[in-house]
Parts: sequence; structure tokens; C-alpha cells
Amino acid sequence: MVDHANRDRADPSGLKVGGHQASSASIATIMTTLWMHHLRPEDRVSVKPHASPMLHALEFLLGALEARHMTTLRQFGGLQSYPSRTKDPVPADYSTGSVGIGATATIWGAIARRYVNGRFDAGGSGRQWALVGDAELDEGAVWEAVLDPMVAGLGEIVWVVDLNRQSLDRVLPGSGADRLAGMFAAAGWQVLPVKYGGLLTSLFDGPGGQALRRRLDGMSNAEYQRFLRHKAEDVRSLLPGVDGTDAADIVAATAALADSELLAALRDLGGHDVAALSAAFDLIDDTRPTVVLAWTVKGHGLATEGHPQNHSALLTPAQLDALAARVGGVTRADPWQRFDPRSPAGRLCDRAATRLARTPGSPVRPPAVPTDLGRTPGGTGTTQAALGRTLLDLRRAAPEVGARVVTVSPDVSSSTNLAGWLNKVGIWSPDPQRNWFTDDPETILHWREQQHGQHIELGIAEANLVGAIGELGATWSRWGAPILPIGVLYDPFVTRALEPWSYGIYAGGQSILVGTPSGVTLAAEGGAHQSVLTPSIGLELPGCTTWEPAFVQDAEWCLLAALGGLGRSDGRSAYLRLSTRPIEQALARIPAEPAARERRRRHVVAGAYALQRSAAPVVTLVGMGAVVPEVLSAAATLDVMGFPCDVLCVTAPGELFRAVQARRGRTSAESWILDSVFPANRARPMVTVVDGHPHTLAFLAGIHRVAAVHLGVTDFGQSGDLASVYAHHGLDSGSVVAAALDLVD
Repeated sequence: MVDHANRDRADPSGLKVGGHQASSASIATIMTTLWMHHLRPEDRVSVKPHASPMLHALEFLLGALEARHMTTLRQFGGLQSYPSRTKDPVPADYSTGSVGIGATATIWGAIARRYVNGRFDAGGSGRQWALVGDAELDEGAVWEAVLDPMVAGLGEIVWVVDLNRQSLDRVLPGSGADRLAGMFAAAGWQVLPVKYGGLLTSLFDGPGGQALRRRLDGMSNAEYQRFLRHKAEDVRSLLPGVDGTDAADIVAATAALADSELLAALRDLGGHDVAALSAAFDLIDDTRPTVVLAWTVKGHGLATEGHPQNHSALLTPAQLDALAARVGGVTRADPWQRFDPRSPAGRLCDRAATRLARTPGSPVRPPAVPTDLGRTPGGTGTTQAALGRTLLDLRRAAPEVGARVVTVSPDVSSSTNLAGWLNKVGIWSPDPQRNWFTDDPETILHWREQQHGQHIELGIAEANLVGAIGELGATWSRWGAPILPIGVLYDPFVTRALEPWSYGIYAGGQSILVGTPSGVTLAAEGGAHQSVLTPSIGLELPGCTTWEPAFVQDAEWCLLAALGGLGRSDGRSAYLRLSTRPIEQALARIPAEPAARERRRRHVVAGAYALQRSAAPVVTLVGMGAVVPEVLSAAATLDVMGFPCDVLCVTAPGELFRAVQARRGRTSAESWILDSVFPANRARPMVTVVDGHPHTLAFLAGIHRVAAVHLGVTDFGQSGDLASVYAHHGLDSGSVVAAALDLVD
């Protein structure tokens, strides 16, 4: 498949298509053993990214993939470079490709399965297998997931590490296997090493065998890999070692072997021995997670095996011809052949295909989410507090919807105003836990851990949070059990979570991420906790809508709209950026008349609304989020000075940008919001203000090509009172007035 993609397919660009023959070869025996002998239909498997061709080869041999697909690897619209749940003709169980995320996805998939199984009797049982390259374990996010306290009880998780001891560019300097084994064991995992195959094991039991084992165990990775490139006579002379220790025994252990047998023995690692792998798989303890450390050779059986630079190397045509002759039954000219169905291999494939057949699930559409809960907030309030209040109101107004909401946070539940929600719905736990503080009168947050709780609390690791909500957000398609996941974390740390969250969205997981508190509005926290990049997430992240509401009512409408977009084939994820700044809610001027209120709601959800219109405006002030009071104050000052303003409140810049693109014929989105909020007859010089990078709203001036000044945060902040911090960054009302006067005076 890789050879065809690179040599036979026409490619006028001349760019290398790529592929990973060596990485596929190293895991071939592991995958064959698993698929042909151990996998069950209820199991799910995450396949390491570079083994995508191996996965497709198995799908082809089992009859799930038609031959016409085999020539489309990495072709536009064809088989994907890495396994994909949403783009491959046979959807993978897990999308992989971003290093480490595919492995950890099985942990969050296990939690999601347990959650929907306990609450909605869906998901069934089954193991969550991850086939992982050893270099992937360098990712810190892997260990954040392994070490989460909840993981030690997930006995359905099985990771098989393809321990080929090579990364992209080199042979790893030290084995690291003992260190890995110790780290997994310390986290409560069962560790099953599969180091040597049957041939070497039999030699170890014979004369001089233990000396041979000590020699092989003591080799550096690089020395062992170099042996794979030697001829038999060189192996015989070099294997005893330079210091002579155990030399006589090592010679005795290998003397009776023919040259071909000696070379085969040297390559006889456990990851290439079906019997050794099967024996390990039979020992899996389903009461705790398991890791199988399977020693392999990168490029096993290929002319490139063991070479430090074989990561993306391609076999030559002559080498492919030799490989085809060795395995028999195929030629390079006609490689797309299944086994004779009457042969032992053909019958094995038929039995495996029958055993692994899954009954297609019926999609279940989530219950309709109400668009308005009918309350109008008064007094002062924060959009952060609106989150918990809206969830409680939703649970009362639409219990069938509220029952499908699950919140997740990395140890910040109380500080993000979820205490009331948690007290009401409880904490989810696979097994009920006793709350020892029930009788403590000073306890405000009641930590009731139960199987029917609707909040999942993780340790402080943002990647874990978004990994969990991504898999919780995939239950609608994986098990036909839609749930509505909301992850809550501090907005300054959202950028840590963006890469795994975006990968979850790519893989079909639909979720809501809430960042709060946000911006330099969190003045006392200073520059260490400010967030600058997050307001523009909705402009830049595919499959995601971002809302940054200024008022409590706006926050409710946006959250309800976000929930209504989850758990469906046409759904989208959402990001809500909320604030702890108390704002007088009367400033929102929510219309009392039902039709006008609904019109406002539609505008809020679509991206913007007019907060103040003047009969003859000379300037337009545009604000978003927590700084809207400063914008209104500036408008009042300018009006007194004889410069009346229109004041617009933006809630979703990404939606407005999509509307701009739609107006130009670039997308199929609707553009009515532009005509309603930014009509041509009211086009005036514009000042935009956001507690984040000013480029977030800068495109708005291009709607009618007006002169503009864009205010925002472009420097690291410092601690201080809100007025001082706003003045420092030019977000105060005086800065807005000055910017407007620069345009119109």
C-alpha cells in the first residue's frame, strides 16, 4: 500500500507521499495475534498512528475493506494516513495521529462507556485496547492520564507497547523497559513483559543459554540493532563480546545453529511470537489496567529492519520482489489477494471475521434543549455564576435534558461556581464512596460519590479533562447514547488543552469547554493567569463555536444553544469564555415583549446584537464580554461631547466571521446577522474592545471597510485593581473615548 502510494500513483507535485513500512512491520504480529485470536466484537482498539496500513490490511483480509480502497492510501478522499473514526471507509474505533492521544483516549473511552452503561444501560462491556509505539510514551500527557486516581480501577484497559526502541530519527540510547515497567506498576497497572520468543527461550534453557541471555539483556539498543545488519559470520565473531566474559558459553549456545537459524534467533523477540503474545494476553487481569511490553524490531522482516533511519524509508522494487517471493502467494504486480478460503489461513480469517462482526447500533437523537428558560436576571451577576444556575434551572425545566448533562473539571469545581450543581446531582464514581464530612456543619460542598452522579472530577491535568469530554461527547455515535458533556477549567489554561481537544473534535467528539475566569479582568491574578489567545478560538478551530457573553442572560442563551448542538450527526462543539466580574444586569436591556426577547436571543446566539442605537451615530463602539460596561460608559461620555454612538455587543466572533465568508460565497452559513446588526446605512468608523488580543474583532471593520481602532490585550499584565489593570491595557472607558475621538474629531 505504501509503495503504491509513493511509486505507482501519479503525483505531479513531486512531493513524497510518505508512509511507514517499518512501523507497520514492527507491530504486524501483535495486531495479527490480537485480531485473529483474542479480540471480541465488544472490544475497542486504538491503533498507533503509523500502523494505519497494517490496520487496513487486516480489514481487507477480513473482508471489511474492498480491494478498490487498497490503492488509495493517503489519497484525497481515500484511506487516511492515520486511523480515523470519521474519514476512513471502515471507521476506526479511535482516531489516532497526534502522539500519545490515541493511547489515552482508551482511558476516557472506558470512563465514557461505564458512565453511559450505569446511567442509560448502553455501551455494554468490552476491553479498551491501545497499541502504542514506545516513543509515544515520551509524551507527558500519557503519564498525566496513567496517574489519575480514577484509572487504577479501570480493568478493561489494556495497552500493548510496541517496544521497538526506535524513535523517528534514532535508536534510543537506553532500553527504558525496566523504567517503564516500574512506572506502570507504581500506578497500579499489571505489567506483562513479552521479551523473547520460543526459539530464544529454548536456547536459554540449553547449554550456555543463560550466558547468551545475559549477553542479550546487557546489550545497548544500538549494539543490538547493529547486529541485525550483520551477516552470520560477523554475528558469530562479535556475539561473545569484547571482554571474553561468558564467551565460551555463548559460543556453545549458538554453535549448533545453522547461519539462517542464528539470524532467526537473534530476531526472535516476544513481539513477533504469536504463542508468547497469546500467553501474555491470557494472563490479563481484568480488575486493573494492564500494559503488555512487547519487544519488537522496527522493520521486522524487511530489508530495512533495525536501521536507525528506517522510520519512513521505502523498500526498493527489488526488495519488494524479494519480500513477495519469501512470503509467497502474491507478487508486487498483483499484491491485492486474500487467502484461499479453503486454506488454514483463509479459514482463520473467516472465523475471525465472523467472531468480530458487530451489530450496527441505532442512532438516538438527544432530547430537544429549550432555547429560553424564561427568567430575566436582575441586580448584579457574573457569567461564571450563570453556568451553575443555568444547569440547575435546566434540570428543573427540562429534566430529560438535564439528566444527560455531565460536567467534568480538573479539581476546580467550587472555584468555577459549580457547587450548587454538584450538591444537587452528586459526583460520579464507578463504586459508591462514603462521604465522611456529611455531618460537618461547615461543609458547603457536599461530595457525594455515587454511580448516578453527573459530575466527574479529575486531577489537575487539562489534557485529561478535554480527553474525557471528547470521549463522553462521542457516545452518541459509538454506543447510540448521546450525552451532553461540559468541561470546566480556568481560561488561562485552555491553551494547554487545545491540541487534544481539537483532536477530539476531529474524531467526532462533541463537547462544551468552559474557560473561567478569563482575561486580565481577573486583575488580582496578574500576568501569570491572564488569557489573551482564547477569544479567537472560535475563529480558528474547526467544528467549534465560541461564545463570550457579557451578561447573565446572554450566558444562559449561549449555553442552551451549545447544548442543543451536541450528540448529533450535524452537531458542533462549543467554547464558552466566562468571567467573574460582577456586572449590573440592567445594562443588558432585555426586551420584555416576547417577540422582541426572542429576537434578542437569536441575535445573541448568532453572534452580536445592538445594545444601543443613536438616531444619527458618528461612531460605532463594539464590545465583547466583561468590558462591555466600559464601552457603554464611553458611549455616554461621547454622547455628552456631541458624538452619538451605536453600541454593539459581540457574543460570537467566529459566527460573525462565518457570516462574512458566507456573504462572499465562501461558506454555506447564513449571513442575516450582518444585515441586522451591521447594516450598511449605519456603517461608521469603529472602535472594537475585547479583553484579549484585539485581532479577534478586527475583521469587523472590513464588513463595510470603515476606519477603525482595535483595543485589546497585547502585553503580559500584572496584579492590581481592575481600574488600574484596564487603564494599563487601554481597556478603560477613557481609552475607548480617546480611540473614538481619533477617528471622528
